[in-house]
Amino acid sequence: MADYRNTLDAVGAPVDLINCDREPIHIPGAIQPIGFLIAVTTDWLVARVSENVSSFIGRDVDEMIGHPLAEFLSPRTLHDLRNRVGMLRGMDSVERLFACELVKDTPFDVAVHFSGSFIVIEAEPGGEAPKDTTGTVRSMMARLDLTADFSAFYREGARQVRALLGYDRVMVYKFDADGSGEVVGEACKSGIGSFKGLHYPASDIPQQARALYRRNLLRIIFDVNSTSVQIKPQLDEFGHQLDLSLSMLRSVSPIHIEYLKNMGVGASMSISIIVDGELWGLFACHHYSPRVPNFQARSVSELFAQMFAMRLESRERRAVVEYERRARDISDQLLGAVASDETLLKDPDWLADILTNTIPADGVGVWINGSYAFSGVTPSTDLFRKIVRALNGTAAGKVFATDKLSSLVKIDDGAGSGVAGLLAIPISRSPRDYVVLFRSEMIRSVRWAGDPHKPVTFGPNGPRLTPRESFAEWKELVEGRSQPFTPSELRVAETLRATLIEVVLRLADEAAAERHQASARQELLIAELNHRVRNILGVIRGLIRQSQHDDAEVEKFVKVVDGRIHALARAHNQITDDHWGPAPLQAIIDAEAAAFHDGAERINSSGPPVLLNPQAYSAMALVVHELVTNSAKYGGLSGNGEVELSWHRNGNRDLVVNWRERGGPPVRAPERKGFGTTIIERSVPYDLGGSAEALFKETGFEANFTIPARHVSDPKTFAGPAIRFQRSTSNHPAEPPPKFLAGRSVLLVEDSLIIALDAEDILARLGADGVSVHATPDGALDYLENDAPSLAVLDINLGDGTSFPIADRLLELGVPFIFASGYGEQASLPMEHRGRQVLQKPYTLENMARALLELLEDRSELPREL
Repeated sequence: MADYRNTLDAVGAPVDLINCDREPIHIPGAIQPIGFLIAVTTDWLVARVSENVSSFIGRDVDEMIGHPLAEFLSPRTLHDLRNRVGMLRGMDSVERLFACELVKDTPFDVAVHFSGSFIVIEAEPGGEAPKDTTGTVRSMMARLDLTADFSAFYREGARQVRALLGYDRVMVYKFDADGSGEVVGEACKSGIGSFKGLHYPASDIPQQARALYRRNLLRIIFDVNSTSVQIKPQLDEFGHQLDLSLSMLRSVSPIHIEYLKNMGVGASMSISIIVDGELWGLFACHHYSPRVPNFQARSVSELFAQMFAMRLESRERRAVVEYERRARDISDQLLGAVASDETLLKDPDWLADILTNTIPADGVGVWINGSYAFSGVTPSTDLFRKIVRALNGTAAGKVFATDKLSSLVKIDDGAGSGVAGLLAIPISRSPRDYVVLFRSEMIRSVRWAGDPHKPVTFGPNGPRLTPRESFAEWKELVEGRSQPFTPSELRVAETLRATLIEVVLRLADEAAAERHQASARQELLIAELNHRVRNILGVIRGLIRQSQHDDAEVEKFVKVVDGRIHALARAHNQITDDHWGPAPLQAIIDAEAAAFHDGAERINSSGPPVLLNPQAYSAMALVVHELVTNSAKYGGLSGNGEVELSWHRNGNRDLVVNWRERGGPPVRAPERKGFGTTIIERSVPYDLGGSAEALFKETGFEANFTIPARHVSDPKTFAGPAIRFQRSTSNHPAEPPPKFLAGRSVLLVEDSLIIALDAEDILARLGADGVSVHATPDGALDYLENDAPSLAVLDINLGDGTSFPIADRLLELGVPFIFASGYGEQASLPMEHRGRQVLQKPYTLENMARALLELLEDRSELPREL
C-alpha cells in the first residue's frame, strides 16, 4: 500500500476517495502474524511461504521453496489436506480443518482455498477438537426466532455474536441504498456508550472492500498495532502478487488501521450478512484491546451469520407478501368501486383515502386530459403542470418515484407548498394521465459518527489520504427531501397502475361503444335527413316545373331556378356522402361539367387536391354553377371557347381560385347586374369572409376568389401502390374491372336484402358463374355441407350473430374468403382470423374487384398483371 500511495504522490494525482477505492487491498503481499501461510502448486510443490513459518513448524523459507510439501508434513496430514482441497466447489469456496497436527503434538486450525493456480494453506495454533457446533447454532437461532419485530431481531443477533466471540461491542450494520450505513442493532459491555442509530458515510467502506465482503464472509483484525509478515517471494514468474481475497490472515490496509486507531479500536472482526445475493450489512465487532477468538468460534459465528441472513430474508419477504396482499385487496376494492361509478376516478379525496391506505402519502393529485384535481398536501397548479411535463419526459408507462422533487423540476419559492417527494402512477398508455402521490418534506436530524462531508484530510506527511480523526456524534439537518418510497411500495404502485389502466381501458371501451352507437345513430339521421332534403328539393323542382307558363320568359326563369336548386342538391349529396365533413373542390367542378352536356371537355381544371368545409362547399357550388351557366349563355362556353379553372394556396394558406374564359364572343360589362352575377360577386365575401372579383374583359370574362384558410383543408394522403379500378368520373373515365371471376362460384352471406341484391349484381358483373346468397349462419353452414364455393364474401354482423362460424368452416375446407363490414379495418376479429382482409361497405364494383383480386392473387390463383 505504501508503494501505491507514494506513486500517487509522485505523479501529483488528486488525493481523494477515488484513490482509496483503487487501493489493491486484495494483494497486500503480507499476512497478520497470528498464523502462517503456505501456497503450493497443483502438484503440491511449495511456491510461496510467509516469513514467519519457521516459528510455527521449524522450517525456513528457503528450505521449503520449490520442494514438495510432503517433505514437511506427515502423510496423514497431507492426505487430510488433499481431501479438503477435493471438496472445494466454486471460486469462493473455503474448507477448514480443526486440530490438525501439522507438527507432531502441535494442533493447528487450518483453512484451504484456491487462489488462481495455487492452493493456499493458512494455519494458526489450534485448540481442542470441535464442540457441538450444530447444537450451538440451533440454540442461537432458537433465541433469534423468539423476537417479535425487526428491532429486537437485530439486537438479539448482535447479542448472540457477542456472547460467542466475547468482543466489547457487536453491531448490526445495515447499508442504505446510497452506500452509507446505519447501526440498527447493538450489544456492548456497559460503560462504553452506544453507537445504535449512528450513520456512517459510504466512504468508510470503499468499493473494493464491499466486493471482498461479498466473497469472503469473515474478516478478522486481531491487533491494530501488530506488524505484518511478508510473503516470499512477493512475485511469481509472471510478476504477479498472490491474490489473498479469500485469506483469513490477509494483512490490513494502513488506511483502515489508521481508521480503527482513530476510533480507539484495538481489534475488530466483521461477518457479512448476504440477503438475496446482495451485501445487506455486517456484524461489526470491536474490541478495545487485542483479541483473537479461536478459529472454531469464528467458524460458528460465520455459520450463524448465514442463518441470520436466511431468517432476515424470510422475515422481510413475509412482511412484503403481507403488505402486497393488503395492497391487492385494496386494488380489487378500487377496481370494483370505479367499475360501478366511474366518477370516482376523478375524485381526489376518494382516491387519496383509498391509495394512502396502501402507500402512505400526504396528498394526491390527478391529471386526466389536461384537467387536474387535488386532495391533501399538494404543489401549486403551475408546479403540477411542470411536474406532468417532466413526467412525460421520463420512461413512459412506468411508475416514477423520487424523494427529492427539486431533482425533477425547479421549484420556485412557495410553489412546493411543503411537498418534497412524489410517486407518479401513469393511468394511460401514452404518457399523459397520472395519479400522483405526494409526500411532505421531512426535515430530520441524521446522527453521523463524525462529519460525513469531511471523511478525509491531508496527513502530516503531505498529500496523503488520511481517515478522519473525529468520530464524535455529528448531526446533519436534512432538508428538501421526503421519506423515500420503498421497493415494496413501488411494486404495489405497479399493481395499482395495472388496476387503474384496466379501469381506464374499460371505461374507454365503454365510451368507444357509446361513440359507435352514437355514430350509427348519426349516420342513420344523416341518411334520413339527406333523403328528406332530396325529396323536398325534388318536390320544389317539380312544383316549379309544373307551375311554368307557356310564356318564354317564365320558362326561362323556371329553368334558371331549377338549375340553381339542382346545384344545391348535388352539393348537399356530396357533403352528406362525406358524413357532413369536408368535400373536394374537384367534385363541384366534375358535377357541373357533367351537367353541361355540350362542352364538358372544354372546362379545364388544375390545382392541388383541397377540401372545403360544408359551408364553403355549398357556397362554391352555387358560384361555380352560375359561372358555368353564364359562360354557356354568354361567354366562352357559348361558342367554341374554353374555360381555365385553377386554384392554389397562398402564403396565408388561403385558397385562391381563378376562372378564365377564352375564345368566346367579345365581353362587355352588363348594364344591369342579375341575381347570378350577385351570387358570383357576393357569396364568397358575405358567406365565407373572403373576397371575390369579377372582370369583364373583352377577351373573356375572368373571376378571382379568395377563400379563407379556415374553410380549407388538405386531404390525407398515404404513400402506397396505385389504386386499382378507380371509380369513373365525367372528367376521368376509367376502364371497368375485368371479369376475372369467370368460372368461379361465390358464397355471399348478407342479412340485408337490398344490399345482397346489389352485391349479387356486382359479382355477376365481375364474371361469377353463380352466387349463392344466404342471410343467416345456419343457412350458409347447411349450404357448405353439400357444396364448396370457389370463394366467399362474409358480412361480419348478421342480426344477433356473426359470420365467424362460417369463416371457421371455410378455413377447414380451404375456401378463400373475405369479411365485409361498415367498420372496415376497425372491425373486431377473433384471434384465428386476425389479418384477414375486411372489405369496407357499402359494396361498389371497384372496391369489390380490388378485394377479391387481392384475395385470389395471394393464393396464386391469378397473375399479378390483372
